[in-house]
Amino acid sequence: MPELCRFMGIVIRMYRREHPPPHFHATYAEHEATYTFDGVCLEGELPRNQDRLVREWAELHHDDLERCWERATSDEDLGTIEPLP
Repeated sequence: MPELCRFMGIVIRMYRREHPPPHFHATYAEHEATYTFDGVCLEGELPRNQDRLVREWAELHHDDLERCWERATSDEDLGTIEPLP
């Protein structure tokens, strides 16, 4: 699964040829969660602080996530997205 971003111990990934709805996967230590591009947690759980950081990051990079999703569904290279400032 390609890594899009890494910040503060959090790793953001997205599968190629993924199923709808558009989403990404976030891991922190032994925790894992799946989020929509609007920051809604679909499955799993991260610690409260890391959850807040992932939601903030998703809000800042919503358009970038949509571009990555389009590339993923076309089986193209996803590239990377900047971490939180």
